[in-house]
Amino acid sequence: MTNVDVHQHLWSPALVAALRSRREPPYLDDWTLFLHGEPPYQIPPADHDVARRAELAAADGLGRVLVSLSSPLGIEWLPAAEGRPLLDAYHEGAAALPEPFGSWAAASVGEVDAGATAAVLDQGFAGLQLPANALADAAGYARCAPLLDLLEERGLPLFVHPGPAAGDSEGPGWWPAMVPYVQQMHAAWFAFRAFGRPRHPRLRVCFALLGGLAPLHGERFAARGDGGALGVDPDVFVETSSYGPTAVDAVVRALGVDAVVQGSDRPYAEPPQYPGFGLGGAAAHAFRIANPRRLLSGKE
Repeated sequence: MTNVDVHQHLWSPALVAALRSRREPPYLDDWTLFLHGEPPYQIPPADHDVARRAELAAADGLGRVLVSLSSPLGIEWLPAAEGRPLLDAYHEGAAALPEPFGSWAAASVGEVDAGATAAVLDQGFAGLQLPANALADAAGYARCAPLLDLLEERGLPLFVHPGPAAGDSEGPGWWPAMVPYVQQMHAAWFAFRAFGRPRHPRLRVCFALLGGLAPLHGERFAARGDGGALGVDPDVFVETSSYGPTAVDAVVRALGVDAVVQGSDRPYAEPPQYPGFGLGGAAAHAFRIANPRRLLSGKE
């Protein structure tokens, strides 16, 4: 049995070179990252050293680590002529990562091309990550339907991750992570119930950062929603990145222990010191082994 972390970021030399070749956001100037809607961010080069990250994964007891394109970069929203070289660089580098790394595929959401995504998935990617702000309403689900149909056909999961932050890049550095990222996940959670699940009944999906804590609004939804309780969807999961025992315990109370998988968001956050988040060994086994297996394979 393998311990799994479903959410890390690790930029290959190919992706770094592609970002450095640009002069408009998203781009890298040496190791300084420039994005729309966020202040410049200084990246420690060691964060993307493959050998070092493999050592950290081993120290964490992880047998499999899934890395993904950083959707806040906004690459998925770029016009195809700009985005394709970056997506190709990401996929090239991610596919070449050594054990214990696997990867989520990425796809353009501005100009959807299910054929191109199918060719990428043929390379053995675990599933597809899409930005939350591409799946925030009915129009988003209609636009992305060919990609989600493809996942259903192949029995592969969707990973919903915060997309680009919108707003004032002069704000504090923590603002994007605490406000637009969380808001996007909240919207995506309820949009999936309203538009995603009816259209894609067999899709397995995992929402980053505990779905922006949207699962905790079940009581309000019962009072103000469509007349029904949120209920528990056995093919919907949330991952734990950046949260600790208080939030994880609350989400477990709302969704049950079978809905939570471990994701650390390394290098932007550290894995939990206690994999069960204080909920015991059975929870640790569920979060790191049993639930990731159901998410990724659909099997118990």
